Amino acid sequence: MEQPKTLGEFVIEKQHEFPYSTGELSSLLNSIRLAAKIVNHYVNKAGLVDILGSTGTNNAHAEEQQKLDVLANKLFINSLINREIACGIASEEEEDFISISGMKKDNQNKYVVLIDPLDGSSNIDVNVSVGTIFSIYRRISPVGTPVTLEDFLQPGINQVAAGYIIYGTSTMLVYTTGHGVNGFTLNPAIGTFYLSHPNMKFPDKGKIYSINEGNYVHFPLGVKKFIKYCQEEEDDRPYTSRYIGSLVSDFHRNLIKGGVYLYPQTAKHPNGKLRLLYECNPMAFLAEQAGGKASDGKRRILEIKPQKLHQRVPFYVGNKEMVNLIEQMIQIYD
Repeated sequence: MEQPKTLGEFVIEKQHEFPYSTGELSSLLNSIRLAAKIVNHYVNKAGLVDILGSTGTNNAHAEEQQKLDVLANKLFINSLINREIACGIASEEEEDFISISGMKKDNQNKYVVLIDPLDGSSNIDVNVSVGTIFSIYRRISPVGTPVTLEDFLQPGINQVAAGYIIYGTSTMLVYTTGHGVNGFTLNPAIGTFYLSHPNMKFPDKGKIYSINEGNYVHFPLGVKKFIKYCQEEEDDRPYTSRYIGSLVSDFHRNLIKGGVYLYPQTAKHPNGKLRLLYECNPMAFLAEQAGGKASDGKRRILEIKPQKLHQRVPFYVGNKEMVNLIEQMIQIYD
């Protein structure tokens, strides 16, 4: 039986697909892989050491930080800074971006990294899957100078790579560089990621919808109509309702099984709750590369020009047919 490719082998093999590549992007992916393995180690022993629960402090969005949020944030940032392979980092847990090029005057690196270190961390106390989301862009400011805010406020179509790590019954790293989506599963015995899910695609037909229906009364009418459509007994419906509360976990299941994830705006969150740069853009890039679609209900997510580092947008992502129907219902009823 032929041994599957390791993540390192796969990255090297595909390096020719990157324009301007000098190996720097490959090194960035390897750095993220290393930090992911360390975070996975802590996630798996979370109940045995004092890293569960709240820190008693808030992050940049006035949200209560979990201890694992802080730990994962520190691990990913340190991994990227110490290996000197990025010129800037923006994290969902940090109010402002970090200029690595500003720390080292001769920094000639060309890429910035945006990261959600631990998505769904409120689930960690109850042993439910959580994840990490990352996005990589080529800087637009001159190489060798400190990065600027504009390097991070790029539309999602400019991403050169994006992906997520899901820490679940098995730990997987799933990523794209604009040439399809591939998934790698960690063998914990030897600490190596192996190609387990090549060329991942959404099934042609989706039968799952993922939304927090507890907020139903606050949803726009178009979204309510879509939910009722999913629940009707007609043709191959009703569809199955599945919601974990961790974007990575919900997206990963829908990618494999076929479905759509919805996080609309509400009265409490008129612009939605998910962050365009740290969550929506990377997931939209992955979705499109897997034959799916991502929208804010009216626009293609990847074409939105960010105005702020922590900008929020409504988010609908998954099977193309299902997202198209959501857009149609929003257009008709809202």
